[in-house]
Amino acid sequence: MKNTKNLLLIFTRNPELGKCKTRLAATTGNQLALEIYKFLLQHTANLTKAVKTDKVVYYSEEIWEEDIWDNDHFQKRLQKGIDLGERMLNAFTEGSKAGYERMVIIGSDMYDLSPGDIEQAFSLLDQKDFVIGPAKDGGYYLLGMKKVKKDLFSDKAWGTGNVLKHTLNDLQTENYALLDERNDVDIFEDIKDVDAFEPFIKKMNA
Repeated sequence: MKNTKNLLLIFTRNPELGKCKTRLAATTGNQLALEIYKFLLQHTANLTKAVKTDKVVYYSEEIWEEDIWDNDHFQKRLQKGIDLGERMLNAFTEGSKAGYERMVIIGSDMYDLSPGDIEQAFSLLDQKDFVIGPAKDGGYYLLGMKKVKKDLFSDKAWGTGNVLKHTLNDLQTENYALLDERNDVDIFEDIKDVDAFEPFIKKMNA
């Protein structure tokens, strides 16, 4: 059911042992990496619930009806496509066909993210056609748009440090805005000095 002209797309990986945060797991082990990912999912669910917009959670493997994503606040769909780019493009295209005028996509592993970042992105889309949140690792943690631009989702080495650079190249002739840089959680160095992750690090060293 469509309540606003804004749509928040949340991409998530089903939290299963050995299938999430694999680069982090190289240091922490699979079990702890799974616990950390579940902590990040809960954080994302809490912060996005506070954002007053329609929201769709896109699952990687299968839709889970009974989980942290409250059915009263989040629609649920399955990602479709052979790679991340195609999956994101399909999600944006679905949103556009449903009549949404401003769409923003985020992942579910950002401890640095706040409701204000997402609200700022939607606000910027009043004046801009695109908004992007650069991540410290050379990717991006947020992408927003008013019109679907297919170029942004093709010919990218997803998960590498060149994604932001190549995406900005695609936006050279477009009217876009940049948010503040944030750090996502991929490897142990991303969490080792963050207080919120101290309980997990203590388990690791126990």
